[in-house]
Amino acid sequence: MTLAPYACEPAQSRGRRHAEPPAPTRTDHQRDRDRIVHSSAFRRLVYKTQVFLNHEGDLFRTRLTHSLEVAQLGRAIARSLALNEDLVEAISLAHDLGHTPFGHAGQDALNGCMQGFGGFEHNLQSLRVVDALEERYPAWDGLNLTFETREGILKHCSRRNAELLESREPHGVGWRFLHGQQPSLEAQLCNLADEIAYNAHDIDDGVRSGLVTLAQLREVPLFDRYRHAAQQQYPQLGDEGPGQRRLLHEAIRRMLSDQVYDVIDSTRAALARHQPASVQDVRRLPAMVCFSDGMREQSQALKQFLMRSLYRHPQVMQTMDAAKQVVQELFAAYMDAPQQMPPAQADGAEQGGQQRRARTVADFIAGMTDRYALREHERITGQRLLG
Repeated sequence: MTLAPYACEPAQSRGRRHAEPPAPTRTDHQRDRDRIVHSSAFRRLVYKTQVFLNHEGDLFRTRLTHSLEVAQLGRAIARSLALNEDLVEAISLAHDLGHTPFGHAGQDALNGCMQGFGGFEHNLQSLRVVDALEERYPAWDGLNLTFETREGILKHCSRRNAELLESREPHGVGWRFLHGQQPSLEAQLCNLADEIAYNAHDIDDGVRSGLVTLAQLREVPLFDRYRHAAQQQYPQLGDEGPGQRRLLHEAIRRMLSDQVYDVIDSTRAALARHQPASVQDVRRLPAMVCFSDGMREQSQALKQFLMRSLYRHPQVMQTMDAAKQVVQELFAAYMDAPQQMPPAQADGAEQGGQQRRARTVADFIAGMTDRYALREHERITGQRLLG
């Protein structure tokens, strides 16, 4: 497929931090995607929480299935906009590589533990995974991904962290945060595809869990519109009973399709308005991958509903409080006795001061799956808090 002039052309990539000869059968961004898929961090996502812990059910989303759904949505939109699908897929598959066990509860707990040591943010940790923590090559640490993939992985960054990145890599992935510029359209697209994916599958998982009902979802205009249309066409599908799952899936399918079409139409309108002629133009212009105003408003209302009804549901909060305790107590145990960790991490923790020790411990905990963290916690404390 011929790419648009404002898309990231693989042959014009800003390259890798360590020079490598090109692959004979793959573009640089296809090569990035393949390296991500074969990484240890990617495999671990299968046992990392999205909303519900792994032991709570076999059919709930995990970070791995979430990443695959983001990639599917991203590629579908990229194809219609003549953007670089392979780059979109690479960013989508890598965007959660740095996420802790136990979802955002794990991140919040680890960030609290790391106050005084630079904090912890899963987005920056995803970049750290692909730049430093993966150990697959003899000549360098990390996966040695292209600038464009790394830029897309780093969706958010504080000024302090951007300055640190810029000091290590001048005019690198931290630069745009210091100068108010945008990332590529492919990176912008992955950010929005992430939001579309988790809103949709959190509805599905919420209903599957029994914590959210179709009756409650009638108060969400974005969802209820498609629920009503599905029942108009298929009146045998009820809010309860054997047709409920089919109704839920049909409503979500219609909602996803309309959101995808809305992003395509709204982004085309923004591109026509701003007329970028190159990737560099994209960086200097406002963000252009977007919802329409109406869809943005309705998407925000859905997010607020999920926050009230699912993420802050007492049952979810109780589980997340226990998960935070697991992370906090693991951090304290490893800081006090690094030899509790495997030899490679223990050696790294003992080679520097407290700052080095804390970052090594945070890297180790962030890389854990839910079930490994629970086993480690039980081994060290003798307590079984979850599962």
